[in-house]
Amino acid sequence: MDNAPAYRLSDFDFALPPELIAQAPAAERGASRLLHVRGGRLADCLFRELPSLLDPRDLLVFNDTRVLRARLHGRKDSGGRIEVMIERILGPREALAQMRASHAPRVGSALAIGPFRLVVAGRDDRLYRVRIDGEGTLEALLETHGEVPLPPYIARPATGDDAARYQTVYATQPGAVAAPTAGLHFDQAMLAALAGRGIASAFVTLHVGAGTFLPVQSENLREHRMHSEWFDIPAATVTAVAAARERGGRVVAVGTTTLRALESSAASDGVLRAGAAETRLFISPGFEFRVVDRLLTNFHLPKSTLLMLVSAFAGYATIRAAYAHAIAGRYRFFSYGDAMLLERGPAVPGSAVSP
Repeated sequence: MDNAPAYRLSDFDFALPPELIAQAPAAERGASRLLHVRGGRLADCLFRELPSLLDPRDLLVFNDTRVLRARLHGRKDSGGRIEVMIERILGPREALAQMRASHAPRVGSALAIGPFRLVVAGRDDRLYRVRIDGEGTLEALLETHGEVPLPPYIARPATGDDAARYQTVYATQPGAVAAPTAGLHFDQAMLAALAGRGIASAFVTLHVGAGTFLPVQSENLREHRMHSEWFDIPAATVTAVAAARERGGRVVAVGTTTLRALESSAASDGVLRAGAAETRLFISPGFEFRVVDRLLTNFHLPKSTLLMLVSAFAGYATIRAAYAHAIAGRYRFFSYGDAMLLERGPAVPGSAVSP
């Protein structure tokens, strides 16, 4: 641990031409590019080549969370406009939310969103606890008045197309406010092609929170405190991981959210367990991966915890080289962008991890 590189926030910065930030999805889900990163070797591929890059003994693990129509626009009692971003559903009529307004709403005040009224019931750190006042449920409110919460770097309003495209084709568990974007590349034809090659699939659920877009504030990574996210590992997935190991296959996580769920479950002693829990796991170089062997992921923001995660997984120098290659090759970045398939690099001592 004493010999571990002392990475700091500035080590994860890079210059990205703004025109490489994808503002819309590709015409078809599987039409993106795929950079295969194998140690020091970089191979430019197409996403449709993914089945040939995997072994029939491998196991693909997906995050089946479903994105809520979590962005709401309303007015305070004073008449001022307010934007509400639902962060987490707590019950049929209660949630935690972020608020954006010229003046922060007071506890006890009410917000009008169409015919619905939300009462600000309290504060929970940076979030507000809100509940429906009167008739109706949060599900009905979001379905009738909610918008798809596109990431802040997509500089346009959400459209009807985003309601479908900012959602994976296998999403079944409502609760996320941001998509597990590596999964956006998969369509039914790709899932069928993978199954036809004999590659097994399993699922976890991790409800991605808006905190995934919060910047890291401290230059010292050990001072960073991750936001909390809820995840669940089904018993069938634990069994599938064990079966893949027995047949000599690799566990391939589709997205950083899938990886965080799996590694959070196994963080204490390396044993993957079924069940639901909260995670604040912060993965940076030096982390010891116990479950995931390969990672399919998009390209991530400068200075982000996700860039730190992939640097821990594939190696810091490897990721720096891969991102430089992607920028030179005009790959598309972030949620609606292209993908990478990463092989796990050799372990290095030390870590900056929050359980």
